Amino acid sequence: MYNILISAAAAIAMLLIMIFVLKLAWWGSLIVTLIVFGLVFILFSRITMKKVMASIEAAGKDLQAQPPRFEKAVRELKDALQYSNWQLYVSGQLHSQIGMIYYMKRDFSNAFPHLEKSFFKNWAATAMLAVSYMKRQKKDKMISTFEKAVQWNGKESLLWGIYAYCMNESGESVRAKEILIKGLKKNPGDEKLKDILDCLEKGKKMNMRAYGDLWFQFHLESLGALQRYQMASMGGRMQRRAPAKR
Repeated sequence: MYNILISAAAAIAMLLIMIFVLKLAWWGSLIVTLIVFGLVFILFSRITMKKVMASIEAAGKDLQAQPPRFEKAVRELKDALQYSNWQLYVSGQLHSQIGMIYYMKRDFSNAFPHLEKSFFKNWAATAMLAVSYMKRQKKDKMISTFEKAVQWNGKESLLWGIYAYCMNESGESVRAKEILIKGLKKNPGDEKLKDILDCLEKGKKMNMRAYGDLWFQFHLESLGALQRYQMASMGGRMQRRAPAKR
């Protein structure tokens, strides 16, 4: 990565100057060299990340527009990929965002290659990748991807729910229950996980709708189910806003 190389070059130059020009002791020169490396690396990293975050924020504004400007947001993020060679993990973070945008648009073919390059700590992108593997009949890849996701994001209740849901859909109801039990150990008292575990134990369909819109963005239910949910939510909001009769 360029920021590391630049920092190392600056540090080595300082080391050579201190030893061969200023004739200072090597141990003192080495300490100063390490400090120079750290300072230069922090400075260049901040400059790089400021540019990356500006692109992510611009893409976020495009997504929040009415109607959302999906293609413009993707272009913003793809342009920011030029900084991938400058800073560690930038590529994975940007590919996560791009993949999620395509996935939420139901453009799964374009989403998949970006999700494969996603940052492992972005649990939503990693879960979308795991779901994509399930839909491609790659059960082993699905499981390994989910396992990596829960390893780094164990406090995300919905992640455990999606993992269990996919396992249940794959005919592994027993393992689905085990996953939910593990999730509850990481999230004691989580009512949503308790409810879906109760559904499984009673042989009922897992009801994930308590997670709301976050659940539906993974497209594991039909469009009809999404539309019914949205209509019900809209009706509830209208009732809450209706003036009280006197």
